[in-house]
Amino acid sequence: MKNVLRASGVVLLFCLKGYAQVPLRFDVGIKAGYNLASINSSSAASLNPNFFQGYHAGIYTMFKISNFAIQPEFVYSAQGQTFQYPITAAMPSLTTQINYLTFPIILKAYVAGGFNLQAGPQLGMLLSSQGSVQTLATGQPTVSTQSLNQYIKSNDAGAVFGLGWDLPLGLNLTARYYIGLANINYYSTGYPNTFVTTSLGTSRANNHVFQFSVGYRLFKWENDN
Repeated sequence: MKNVLRASGVVLLFCLKGYAQVPLRFDVGIKAGYNLASINSSSAASLNPNFFQGYHAGIYTMFKISNFAIQPEFVYSAQGQTFQYPITAAMPSLTTQINYLTFPIILKAYVAGGFNLQAGPQLGMLLSSQGSVQTLATGQPTVSTQSLNQYIKSNDAGAVFGLGWDLPLGLNLTARYYIGLANINYYSTGYPNTFVTTSLGTSRANNHVFQFSVGYRLFKWENDN
């Protein structure tokens, strides 16, 4: 038994010694940027959708070993969909805004210097949502709004793909595409079908978001190798 423990200790020390020689880095930072979002739905083709322009902001940590890293993030993201119609009582302009707290876990592969490829899963927690309608019902442009929380599921899930570039002085740039894999529409029939909720008046709706970010590293630790 003593020989087994002694041999195990030697193996453990050997592994720790080899691990300590691998370049390690730990970062903590902040990030913010611009969203171009849409909701891919079964009725989107007939509704002439446009991108919703929003923003995102949050924090990240990164654990980097050699040329690979894992980067968990906590990010507020304003996204949604707009539909541009001639502004009349019968054909309104619709805007859906959905605000999430997102949790991407990004795997990064550094291919040349600070340039890296990114991919990973992302979860989203619904914070708030709002539908806005602009009409000419009174002869003047009129905007009415209502909460859409009861029509949208409280959680979202999907995948992220992107490119990143770590710059000097702790700056980094990222371009990503998020594709929602979960149906966020609470009612599969799109019920109730009102002007405000028509943007989700579909059997299936999925979030899609292009994100362009600027990040800044607040803290960095790395070993001496």
